[in-house]
This record gives sequence, structure tokens and C-alpha cells, in this order.
Amino acid sequence: MVRLITHNLLSCHVKGCTRNNFPLRFQDVKVELREAEFNAEFLRNFVPRIEWKALVDAGKELGDTSLPEELPEMLGDEFLKKLHHVLLEIHVEEGAMVCPNCGHVYKIMSGIPNMLLTESEI
Repeated sequence: MVRLITHNLLSCHVKGCTRNNFPLRFQDVKVELREAEFNAEFLRNFVPRIEWKALVDAGKELGDTSLPEELPEMLGDEFLKKLHHVLLEIHVEEGAMVCPNCGHVYKIMSGIPNMLLTESEI
């Protein structure tokens, strides 16, 4: 399923598309909110792996503006709960992710992104 925790790790892999291929942009999406168990320790450990601007922008694309533009130095509980919601509770069920460089469209159906490429795209 496409959650922003996985979206933050995805880039376009079309042959020759090596610049400006991250983050993939959402298009025509259907979003569902699903409650997930809060784990502050997991979030604190995961924060260094996050491309912050990409996460904030993706959240905005999906209608969530709760994250600050800059990653705060102090990772308090209020901030971690907002981060938890954006990373783990927003689910993209339908739509697409589009490469900002080459325009390749990765369809999302039933919460699963199709990241497979045709032979000519590899």
C-alpha cells in the first residue's frame, strides 16, 4: 500500500531518468485514513532517513499541512504524533505517481503501486 513512509523512498527508474526523478508527484488520488499504532521510538529512529521537504510536499499534495517546513531539533510527542499521522495513517488507494522529470506514470490500484517498467524503459 502507498503510505508516505514508502513514497519517501521511491524514485523513477526509467532508463536515462537519473536527474530530478524524486519525489514522484501524486495525481488523481483517492486517499483513506487508517489508524495505526503510535510508536515514538520507531519514529525517532526513522527521522534521519526521511527526505524532509519531499515528505512535507507530499503531505500537502494529499491535503495534510500539519508538518512544519523545517524539521524541528526537538522531536517532542506532539510533533511525533503529527509525523506518525502523515507517514503511517494516510493511505493512497487509487491514482498515480508521476515522475517530475520524464513524466512516467506509476499507477496505484487497490493501494498497490505498479513500479514495473516495460522492457524498453529498462
